[in-house]
Amino acid sequence: MSSDLALRILMRLAVAGPEEELTTRQVADSVAVTYSHAVKVVARLQKLGVVDARRGRGGGLSLSEAGRASSLGALARELEGVGDVVGCEDDPPCPLRSACSLRGLLREAQENFFRTLDPVTVGDLVQEPILRLLGPRSA
Repeated sequence: MSSDLALRILMRLAVAGPEEELTTRQVADSVAVTYSHAVKVVARLQKLGVVDARRGRGGGLSLSEAGRASSLGALARELEGVGDVVGCEDDPPCPLRSACSLRGLLREAQENFFRTLDPVTVGDLVQEPILRLLGPRSA
């Protein structure tokens, strides 16, 4: 699953007005994500407890309080996983794996990436430029 799509969707939900009920299609359209991808991402985000989804008349999507306070690093780890960046053990396995240092370097770089995102929350992303671009009036 792409963290990029999930974070775009979370940013859109983060700037929604308190009474604004957005459908998955509206959110997908506003952040340039295909509807089919948005459905999968929203389902995953709902399972993680960061998005509330209500079906039927008067339903819609909203960012949960836990979602607003969620660390981007924790979300990226959860969505992307922390497996190897390269396929050393793929089928067939890489013939260089026994002597290669790339795997460890990439694992370290990946963890540094996550650590950089750890202190930032979804709520922190809601700043004036995003509010102007995605806020309730532009929905």
